[in-house]
Amino acid sequence: MDVPDLNLLATLDVLLAEGHVARAAERLRLSPSAMSRQLARLRLATGDPLLVRAGRGLVPTPRALELRERVGALVQDARAALGPAEALDLARLERTFTLRTRDGFVENFGAALVARVAAEAPGVRLRFVPKPDKDNTPLRDGSVDLETGVVGQRTGPEMRAQALLRDRFVGVVRAGHALARGRMGAARYAKAGHVVVSRRGDERTGIDDALEALGLRRRAVVIVDGFGPALALARETDLVASVPERHTGQLRAGMHTFELPIALPAFTVSLLWHPRLHADAAHRWLRGCVREVCAGPAPRRGRRASR
Repeated sequence: MDVPDLNLLATLDVLLAEGHVARAAERLRLSPSAMSRQLARLRLATGDPLLVRAGRGLVPTPRALELRERVGALVQDARAALGPAEALDLARLERTFTLRTRDGFVENFGAALVARVAAEAPGVRLRFVPKPDKDNTPLRDGSVDLETGVVGQRTGPEMRAQALLRDRFVGVVRAGHALARGRMGAARYAKAGHVVVSRRGDERTGIDDALEALGLRRRAVVIVDGFGPALALARETDLVASVPERHTGQLRAGMHTFELPIALPAFTVSLLWHPRLHADAAHRWLRGCVREVCAGPAPRRGRRASR
């Protein structure tokens, strides 16, 4: 099957609007003979004469009249699609954005982000989904618009990323816990019972590597897959949870927070998205909202340990 020359649509649009070969040629900056050849091609493509002579002029055939409105709309849509994007009208924007985040993000930044979006674009809906792993497939297949996380070796090389915030791990125990009093040393920290956070269910994390460098080993009592469950257990038991400080500010409310007595580097949480959405005006606006919300004052913390 031959592929039609879509350039002929613009020619047909002008011909049907003018009803005159010479005037159509002038609008398209073609010679009359070139326009006549275009009309011949259109007649061949449609199987209809389109314009027939009546006295000194040309009149459209029924087929031409049928095509007039359809062709005009097609040409306008094509020009809009190939031209610069229209200015983003947030007040009229209706769209659902899906954000994939670790537990703690919604609790700490969700309310501010929802309020910001609602104030600027009331027709926009946010959908938060959990992030059980670092696989970027949801960004690639379009089921997720934005994702937060630490850029690493498993991050797809084509993904766009921008830093959101710096975070560090802190220790957390329930109010009134024995570890809430006195100096916190590495040996005292390691001796306590710990709730370990690991998405893969591993008992060993970077905290264990840091303790091993000091000749120590912590006592892992339970392993969970998220910071929320870890803090829920620490709140009701004598277990110690070690969690990101900024990511868990609201989750730690009413608990005792202390600096870890081991050398652990701070880390950067980034915003990730697929390149196909990089230039999308609405997506750019949402990325700006997330960045500004996360750049705001750190969420309130639990009580700090005395030094």
